[in-house]
Amino acid sequence: MKCVEAPSPNFNERQLPVTMIVLHYTGMPTAAEAIARLRDPSSEVSAHYVVDEDGTILRLVDDEKRAWHAGKSHWRDVEDVNSASIGIEIVNPGHDHGYRTFPEVQVDAVVRLVAHLKDRYEITRGNIVGHSDIAPQRKRDPGELFPWHRLARLRLALPRPTKNLMDPFWGEAAFCLALERFGYDVSDRMAAIMAFQRRFRPELIDGEIDAECRMILLALLLPKPQGDE
Repeated sequence: MKCVEAPSPNFNERQLPVTMIVLHYTGMPTAAEAIARLRDPSSEVSAHYVVDEDGTILRLVDDEKRAWHAGKSHWRDVEDVNSASIGIEIVNPGHDHGYRTFPEVQVDAVVRLVAHLKDRYEITRGNIVGHSDIAPQRKRDPGELFPWHRLARLRLALPRPTKNLMDPFWGEAAFCLALERFGYDVSDRMAAIMAFQRRFRPELIDGEIDAECRMILLALLLPKPQGDE
């Protein structure tokens, strides 16, 4: 991958092999502010890569090192997500500073980077996730405007299931048990449901378990979820 080197001192040694990719948005008014913070020793945050809105990819931390992007998080029994993941920050002001759609050239660069990392580390589609997936109580990024379907069509992320859907008629407890089995931390049920909706049903994020949510989750738990890939 062609990257601009912009080293950050904010890293330490991994304790786990790389099995995940976590996508974030920067959530700051400008790219310059976000990059400066990710390189500031006092901030104690970083990421492996930053993808700017013009498609430029910056490398801040070497893949072999543990960047500090996930914070307190959980995914599929992994508690030290920083050790197990590559963190990619996508420049976007986020929900607090004028959240907006991601430019095509930026998404193209994200696709190239994710494809490269997925192949290099043999990462499964189910372990290419958003920050909101691994930290639903705290985070909303990369948010409902991020085009996950672009990645799914290239088998770089799980698709939103659309075929052969069946309603299992789960109650709340059963739905959350299935959500936990899929990978989410469900200690805050409402937050976990909204994170799931933000990722797989972004047009309605209300924290309510309806038939569509149940059908999507059931399909995702099957060996080969079928969607518009």
